[in-house]
Amino acid sequence: MNKGNDRINLIEGSIITNLLKMAIPIMGTSFMQMAYNMTDMIWIGFLGSKAVAAVGIAGFYVWFSFAFILISKTGTEVKVAQASGANNEDAAENYARSGFQVIFIIGILYTVVLILFKESLIDFFNTRDAEVELMSKAYLMIIALGMVFSFSNQVFTGIFNGRGDSKSPFKVNATGLIINIILDPILILGFGPIPAFGVVGAAVATIFAQFVVFLQFVYYIKFKHSLFHHFTFIKKPNIKSIETIVAMGMPPAIQSGLFTFISMFIARLIADYGATPIAVQKVGSQIEAISWMTAGGFAVALGAFVGQNYGAGQFKRVVEGYKKAIGVAVLLGVFNSLLLFLGAKWLFMIFIREPLAIIQGVDYLRILAVSQLFMCIEITATGALNGIGNTKPAAFISIVFNALRIPLAYYLSTQTPLGLNGIWWTITISSIFKGIIVYIWFGMVVRRSPEFSNAI
Repeated sequence: MNKGNDRINLIEGSIITNLLKMAIPIMGTSFMQMAYNMTDMIWIGFLGSKAVAAVGIAGFYVWFSFAFILISKTGTEVKVAQASGANNEDAAENYARSGFQVIFIIGILYTVVLILFKESLIDFFNTRDAEVELMSKAYLMIIALGMVFSFSNQVFTGIFNGRGDSKSPFKVNATGLIINIILDPILILGFGPIPAFGVVGAAVATIFAQFVVFLQFVYYIKFKHSLFHHFTFIKKPNIKSIETIVAMGMPPAIQSGLFTFISMFIARLIADYGATPIAVQKVGSQIEAISWMTAGGFAVALGAFVGQNYGAGQFKRVVEGYKKAIGVAVLLGVFNSLLLFLGAKWLFMIFIREPLAIIQGVDYLRILAVSQLFMCIEITATGALNGIGNTKPAAFISIVFNALRIPLAYYLSTQTPLGLNGIWWTITISSIFKGIIVYIWFGMVVRRSPEFSNAI
């Protein structure tokens, strides 16, 4: 890796070019994270819908872990970007180190909780299927052992992105994906003298790949990459920096955690329809991730762009970048809506080929297709708000409308002829409202902020 060659100067030059240069590798990294799960699902799909449901249930706790990751990642990424834009190298390095220290401790604590309480955590879903629950507990036990590595890798990625280098995380994560792709079929289905480990094999492949990625990040930051001049991982914690990072990360972290918790209650409603709908939601959400991973990648790039320009005092450039990013988000949303609606059957058949699952999966994707445009707008506007350090509004809006999913899902699924599809419509309706309101909110923030008085 050539020193310094992958950093992009976000406070100068063409806005859309810089955004795309940042966004494309981030999208690629996001898709690689999604590809870990998709690769697992493709091979686990050969084991049947029960195995898919088992991984889907345990996967909620992997999903829930992202809330804890955001406690460190959001603030670290934003503060590193703002310090870099202000050309304060010491502050940027300090925030990067503090972010790593926070996430490493959180990762260890979360691992301990998953291992100690795995029985109760899986029993919460009450699937009434002993085989599904046994596989789910085994998967969760193994995947927990690699949490500290996956946690750290997310924050490392955020540090690079904040500095304007999105290519390095892409390269590092690509190695992990290749390892996972190679190991998945071998460990899940068996190969030669290697026995089939089923869902446990998928977990082992994932944590080994994440461990390799972790080692690469440590090597690049410490020895090979000029991201910082003299970076040290182990140093006396800077309490003020840690407090700043945590304060900025807590709103999106709470939002993410509640979103997952709410989704778990929704999953309990889905479980009343059997194991197949659980598998449908697991696979369907992976396919839908095409939208939110793409938009999310662009939003992270926008957050770094906004953070650096905000730190540099270039407020007009912040507004111009936001407007252009929203235009891209609209295009992405329309494309993804058409893709999910028109290609629903063929996309779903990649993962599961059972007739009932295909029918339910097509319904899921076509209903969710309606909200993709609004979801892309919500994610992009959230990235802009995060970039200026205002992480509370989008988190609050998301919490409110996600919470409303529980009563609405119960009503539409049990009190109307929609049945299971009523749950999918609940997700779409809430996403539409979130997209509209977050977009309006960012406009209000800009109009009311003195810094942007000459920028609009």
